[in-house]
Amino acid sequence: MLRVRCLRGGSRGAEAAHYIGSRLRGAFTGWVQRTFQSTQAAAASQNTCAADDKATSPVPKDCLVCSYNEWDPLEEVIVGRAENACVPPFSVEVKANTYEKYWGFYQQFGGQGFPKDHLKKAVAEIEEMCNILKGEGVIVKRPDPIDWSVKYKTPDFESTGMYAAMPRDILLVVGNEIIEAPMAWRARFFEYRAYRRLIKDYFNSGAKWTTAPKPTMADELYDQNYPIHSVEDRHKLAAQGKFVTTEFEPCFDAADFIRAGRDIFVQRSQVTNYMGIEWMRRHLAPDYRVHIISFKDPNPMHIDATFNIIGPGLVLSNPDRPCHQIELFKKAGWTVIQPPVPLIPDDHPLWMSSKWLSMNVLMLDEKRVMVDANETSIQKMFEKLGISTIKVNIRHANSLGGGFHCWTCDIRRRGTLQSYFD
Repeated sequence: MLRVRCLRGGSRGAEAAHYIGSRLRGAFTGWVQRTFQSTQAAAASQNTCAADDKATSPVPKDCLVCSYNEWDPLEEVIVGRAENACVPPFSVEVKANTYEKYWGFYQQFGGQGFPKDHLKKAVAEIEEMCNILKGEGVIVKRPDPIDWSVKYKTPDFESTGMYAAMPRDILLVVGNEIIEAPMAWRARFFEYRAYRRLIKDYFNSGAKWTTAPKPTMADELYDQNYPIHSVEDRHKLAAQGKFVTTEFEPCFDAADFIRAGRDIFVQRSQVTNYMGIEWMRRHLAPDYRVHIISFKDPNPMHIDATFNIIGPGLVLSNPDRPCHQIELFKKAGWTVIQPPVPLIPDDHPLWMSSKWLSMNVLMLDEKRVMVDANETSIQKMFEKLGISTIKVNIRHANSLGGGFHCWTCDIRRRGTLQSYFD
């Protein structure tokens, strides 16, 4: 993810709609404004998330793909690879999503591999994570290893690749459909190639396979003069609905979406724009409803270290990045839990993420959770909730931009499509 859980969050809906409306042609302005009017209405009404009565088509009997939420019993999962991971070139969209203290690292090593010793430890951690998942009865699949240092060129840009470490960033499973996200970083343009063998196998088993419109990633997709100087500046920009990605064409990372049956929640972020959200809304309608939520976040990117739904009526909400629409969940009877402050040391490198990866957990079912072995505070929180913790150390893997949720994409969970907001 990338999980770059770098810094995630959102802006206030009305301000964002005003900003986007001032920049787009009249026809496009209309649907952006309507989308946000609908979102604000949702925050005011507990019935906004009422599901459509129309049933979805049944999943083929032999289909290997079926997942509707983040907590049903996990049966099969894709786990990413740290092998050959490369530092992305220091382009404007990378700068907007990383901490200033690491900008020198990107300028020096962009296009090269991450430090070998660190990467070796990350690879070993993820291998152990896979072994533990298998021991818990979960089928584990892995993407293909690829040389991400190879330079490539399109008519609009040049870059090197990054990795296939975070399948949650690029793949979203909704029912028996696998959706490939278009992505927003140039270094991730060809990341889908690592997963194609797996997706073809799933398609042959009966799954639906959808690839969202691939953006050109031309200069117009990015605000080349995006002003980033301090956290204060980032807060102001986010509050104004200003992001490094424009509305030139649809773009989104799958990790900005999180599922709760018929209702799917998404944030506008540095990598997900309103056009991308609207594409998903139209694509999934009428069987699923896509709701925009936002957060007090100076630099939003990927939702699951800010707002992580862990069970029916149960959500982890980051206390440092509160949700502006939290009343929507409370009125629906959901329990909102603020996780404890992360324990990760200040000197541990987090090149593309924040300490709040501690809440980026993977639910194996409603009563089992995979959590960082070092984060004893959140382990105690789960135990008080009656949820058993499966402790795994992926501290070096965290440095690449993700926690357990980021490093995985659940392909099959044993459950049925339900609405949790009736």
